[in-house]
Amino acid sequence: MWDWNYVWDILPQLLSALKMTVWVTICAFVVALIIGLLLAFATRSRFKLLSLITKGIIEFIRNTPLLVQVFFLYYSLPLLTGISIPAFYAGVIGLGLHYSTYLSEVYRSGIEGVPKGQWEAATALNYTKAKTWRSIILPQAVPPIIPVLGNYLIVMFKETPILCAITLVEMMLTAKNIVSQSFRAFEPYTLVGILFLIISYIASLLVQRLEKRLNLQRGK
Repeated sequence: MWDWNYVWDILPQLLSALKMTVWVTICAFVVALIIGLLLAFATRSRFKLLSLITKGIIEFIRNTPLLVQVFFLYYSLPLLTGISIPAFYAGVIGLGLHYSTYLSEVYRSGIEGVPKGQWEAATALNYTKAKTWRSIILPQAVPPIIPVLGNYLIVMFKETPILCAITLVEMMLTAKNIVSQSFRAFEPYTLVGILFLIISYIASLLVQRLEKRLNLQRGK
């Protein structure tokens, strides 16, 4: 039976853990945005070796489970290097690296969507490579892909329960700790599901609203 008194008792702990869950998602997303852009640049490099190595790294990360990568960062890397990474940073780096490979493809599609004439115009104006990217290509490539980036942010948020495996005290680990103390699993796990649903739904509505606004600006 659902016990409302029990729910009110455990809700503050879960809401506190929700803050950690959101914070680790935001930090990991920033990492994914930056590294994803660098990977997109590297795959388009005129240096074939750099492009091939980058593509190999992307395929390796994509084709190995996120859980294994997070375990490696938290448990194996300290054994190899002697440097321990706190669970929060291991989670941020693991999530960020994993999703940077997907965001690199999103960036690539945005960059390839810029008309070739824009590249030719930059050449005609004698722009440097850096100025061409900064002033012409990225301002046109990024806005169309913002809704896709937003969707990946939601996906990353829903992947955070995997970080309880490295003792990061996010919502799932908090719920497990509550269950181990009270031996009542129904309310904690149901609340975790509801909180994930609420945040993901609100975020998806914001992404849809942003997409409509961008489409209006582009005259669609």
